Amino acid sequence: MSDFQLTRTLDEHAADAALREDVLRGLTQTPKALPPKWFYDARGSELFEEITRLPEYYPTRAEREILLARAGEIASASGARTLVELGSGSSEKTRHLIEAMPALDTYIPVDVSESALKGAAGVLLAEHPRLRVHALLADFTRALRLPDSPGPRLVVFLGGTIGNLLPPERARFLASVRAMLSPGDALLLGTDLVKDEDVLVAAYDDARGVTAEFNKNVLAVIDRELGADFHTADFAHVAVWNREEEWIEMRLRARSEVLVKVRSLDLVVPFAAGEEILTEVSAKFRQEGVRKELSAAGLELTRWWTDSEGRFALSLSVAEGGPGWEGIPGSEGGAGAGSGTTGTTGATGATGATGTTGTTAA
Repeated sequence: MSDFQLTRTLDEHAADAALREDVLRGLTQTPKALPPKWFYDARGSELFEEITRLPEYYPTRAEREILLARAGEIASASGARTLVELGSGSSEKTRHLIEAMPALDTYIPVDVSESALKGAAGVLLAEHPRLRVHALLADFTRALRLPDSPGPRLVVFLGGTIGNLLPPERARFLASVRAMLSPGDALLLGTDLVKDEDVLVAAYDDARGVTAEFNKNVLAVIDRELGADFHTADFAHVAVWNREEEWIEMRLRARSEVLVKVRSLDLVVPFAAGEEILTEVSAKFRQEGVRKELSAAGLELTRWWTDSEGRFALSLSVAEGGPGWEGIPGSEGGAGAGSGTTGTTGATGATGATGTTGTTAA
């Protein structure tokens, strides 16, 4: 891979330190909470891939439909010579964009998994031998310094993962993305949209119980990495729609009184019967709310595409101060392309889905 370069910004102990900090804080606060990024060990990543193929889980299929239909328009509108992907994982969906960008010079994937970065780069360079790949081993929720590369740049953040960030976290994240961009550079953002409650709950509580196993996997990770004695059978998977906030909440509910020891932290955690751990919040958005949040960060929403059923949206926004872009937001996409043009976005999120090797169950 002569055109591959890897820059490391995380030390080898960063993940362990972050896990210890998150578990100590999350299990001693009221109510208890754990960040969804800890779902994603090898087993968790396998389970999430299985979730994306379930009939109830629509976001992955809906987003792929938009990318396949609109990749050429995205490439033409952005004119990008550098593509930056945050939380790139396998870079599978991004290949649709790369194939539509004949003038693309450099791809900059950002992820916390070195093996995922190297594996994806090998596949992409075999398919596109003239492409330069400069991978960043980094946490995308922290300020990033991108390597030198030709403009314009297009930053992509797919999968609806932004819905896992709380409103203040989301504002900081969008501001950090804007700081990466020069005037005229752009952001391509994936957002899941507000829809019928039954459809949303089913996507996070499937009939086969795969999402339940995925949710409980965070306990298995803590057991293995921190010497805890959680038993997954002691906890029930719960998925509920919060109508006021317009977000899905995933929780783990203690079936009875439980006392959990976390040996590496010298911590004993009591659970009352029915007490819950919040493990993920996944916000669902409306177009006008997305526009307002982007604008607050110095980004102007210029294009808005949905899948044919209006379930999921990709939006293109330009760093303010650059040349004006054509297009009327909300005018493109399939059925429901202009849906949700009033109201506010569901204030989102759980503790952030930080640079996992895949996308969070958004």
